[in-house]
Amino acid sequence: MDLKSNHTVPVLTDQSTLGVHNSLLPYSPRGAAFSSNLLLTIPRKKTGVLDDIRSSSWLDAMKSSSPPHKKINKDIHNEFASADVDLAYRTWLLKYPSALTSFEQITNFAKGKRIALFLDYDGTLSPIVDDPDRALMSNDMRLAVKNVAKYFPTAIISGRSRDKVYEFVGLTELYYAGSHGMDIVGPVRESTYVDHPNSIRSTDKQGKEVILFQPASEFLPMIEEVFTSLVESTKDIEGAKVENNKFCVSVHYRNVDEKSWTTVAQRVHDVMKRYKRLRLTHGRKVLEVRPVINWDKGKAVLFLLESLGLSNRNDVLPIYVGDDKTDEDAFKVLRERKCGYGFLVTSAPKESNAYFSLRDPSEVMEFLKSLVMWKKSSAV
Repeated sequence: MDLKSNHTVPVLTDQSTLGVHNSLLPYSPRGAAFSSNLLLTIPRKKTGVLDDIRSSSWLDAMKSSSPPHKKINKDIHNEFASADVDLAYRTWLLKYPSALTSFEQITNFAKGKRIALFLDYDGTLSPIVDDPDRALMSNDMRLAVKNVAKYFPTAIISGRSRDKVYEFVGLTELYYAGSHGMDIVGPVRESTYVDHPNSIRSTDKQGKEVILFQPASEFLPMIEEVFTSLVESTKDIEGAKVENNKFCVSVHYRNVDEKSWTTVAQRVHDVMKRYKRLRLTHGRKVLEVRPVINWDKGKAVLFLLESLGLSNRNDVLPIYVGDDKTDEDAFKVLRERKCGYGFLVTSAPKESNAYFSLRDPSEVMEFLKSLVMWKKSSAV
């Protein structure tokens, strides 16, 4: 595949290799500044956000957001089923090509640009595990992230609380955003949020000046109240676990018998119906309670780009790597602004706003290592 430059807009001359139409390839349009006056508008809550628990749609949503783990097949019937799955995945790869097999094309486009790297945590840097408190990244992955942060501005944007994800990662070279981007620490630099009422100037452990931005700070008492109520209402459901992620609450049902999923949903609904300014979303075997504000992982990416002094520039290539529905907000921002790439981490075909894919955290680590090697070789 050849990428030919026409001023600043790349032209794809062979779409067959990459699987991405040239009109969707990213570039940095001028005048695409993110308007900060959109930050804290609270949208009107729609009726029917929470479906009737007795309807099948609610349970279907829980199942569809929780794909089963791929099991080892031991008989001929399952081998045929596995072949069908593999064929479906290979077909899907035509639309969302592997970032590993497309690495040369990606780095060819990245020449002369500054890559900014944004990473989800669970399912991206660490495997999905039964106990969310045991979602630990490997030492090899930690080293890969540490190394990539030496060459590229790197941030982790997670649904976990910022303190929890920092505890898991333990690297001071990164920037962290927790609670789906509602709790961010970034550099001050050119940020328009320095004097925002939800911003606090501070210094990090290395003595660098940083900005702490928490657009949902007014919701903290409400979130604490909901967390306490959900713990109480689900305490008799075996396997249910409620996690306080500071600005959102996660109700994990991964270890709950599927026959009791409706009970979990009903208990959560009974609590949620008292809080009209909170909404419920689905993750991978998790229900998440979040404030109803116009803020998500996509907005967090734009916030960090601005804080890093990297917004409104034609020589910046943001890359976001994530595996869950909440990461789609970041993929969508990069796609709509045509300014970067989203990488979806999945071994099962699914529709996405991402451009490329990686199968699992091991492939994420391989990509990070390859990125460092490419940067080192290009600097020689």
